[in-house]
Amino acid sequence: MHPDDQSTLGPLPDAVLWDMDGTLVNTEPYWIAAELALAERDGGTWTAADGLSIVGSSLTYAAQQLRERAGVRGSDNEIIEDLLDRVVEQVRVHGIPWRPGAAELLEALRQAGVPCALVTMAYSALAHVVVEGTPEGSFAVVLTGDMVTRGKPHPEPYLTAAERLGVDPSRCVAIEDSTTGLASAEAAGTRAIGVQLLLPIPKAPGRSRLNQLDEIVLDDLRHVMAGEVIDLL
Repeated sequence: MHPDDQSTLGPLPDAVLWDMDGTLVNTEPYWIAAELALAERDGGTWTAADGLSIVGSSLTYAAQQLRERAGVRGSDNEIIEDLLDRVVEQVRVHGIPWRPGAAELLEALRQAGVPCALVTMAYSALAHVVVEGTPEGSFAVVLTGDMVTRGKPHPEPYLTAAERLGVDPSRCVAIEDSTTGLASAEAAGTRAIGVQLLLPIPKAPGRSRLNQLDEIVLDDLRHVMAGEVIDLL
């Protein structure tokens, strides 16, 4: 986006921390379809709007909401396992639904030697299917919802990912698609970029906002690290 000479720019982030669902890949429709299928199976009512209301939340919270609001039967773990099985199957059948510009930015970071972490509230079963579809070495750390005690919007996921990378969160850029995820990243002290998809991303101090990741180039991350806000919404 910026035409600046690279010599005038500051450094790239020490690491980039990626959300997965809705940010790196557009699997949110798969999750909503799985939720609708479970509600229908158990004779309950669940809508696409209900699905949107839990975007970015932990799978434990999603399971609780499906049980309380849609009458889905089973324990948290049983509901989560059923959801995951359905979403993983859709990814295996239809392939990885990359968001525009996401794979290209991920590859540019790999070529530039900037380590990346996947920080997702999805569980390992789905995250590893996505990671397997990326070039080797794309992610130095994979942190999933079944690896943390407190999920997003708590800062634990991003703090843990930064710690495992051996970097200061304030020297990282986090990329998210939900206010829940952005709250987690910002509470951890990272620079944050919201890439809008299913839900509007409100303005917030220091928060950059995009429609999709093909709107920026690698050097834009230097501007973000320097404190510039890029707002294309």
